[in-house]
Parts: sequence; C-alpha cells; structure tokens
Amino acid sequence: MKILLLAPLLALAGCASMGSSAADPGMDLADAQVAVRTEANGDVIQEYRVAGQLRMVKVTPSRGPAYYLMDENGDGRLDKSKGEGTVSPVYWKLYGW
Repeated sequence: MKILLLAPLLALAGCASMGSSAADPGMDLADAQVAVRTEANGDVIQEYRVAGQLRMVKVTPSRGPAYYLMDENGDGRLDKSKGEGTVSPVYWKLYGW
C-alpha cells in the first residue's frame, strides 16, 4: 500500500523540479549573437542579442562566480527593480547538469 502512494508523489516531485524555461538564464538564446569583451579589471562581459535586441548579459568577474543580468519582458533593455532606485536584479546559476 505504501508503494502505491509513493509512486505518484515521486512522479510529481520530478515534474516540479524541472522548472520553467524562464528560470534558466540560457534558454531562448540558441540563435543569439554573442559579443565578448574583457574589462580592464579582468571581468569578462558577454552580451547576448536576439534580432538585434539585448536579451541577457553574463558577467564573469575575475574573482567570484558568474552572474546574469536579463531582459525578462523582451523590450531590449535590462530590467530594473520594481522598487525605488535603478538596481537591476542579478541572477546566479546555482546548479546545472
């Protein structure tokens, strides 16, 4: 009886862990043109453009993990926080396979 109840729960857990494509910074960029430049401090900046519009920027600092700045709404400009100020939300890729 316990096995019959456990199987559907495991199947649902597998579906829930898949996530959406919007959560992955690299999705929908298969046809993107990538411009790479290195700043004077050693940071590597990769700009991803689709049809000429900026979609994502990946910053790989000389020290520390890479992070992403994204355009979630497709207007060609990096998103700003919804609160006061002009701080862009920053995304880190925590796990991948």
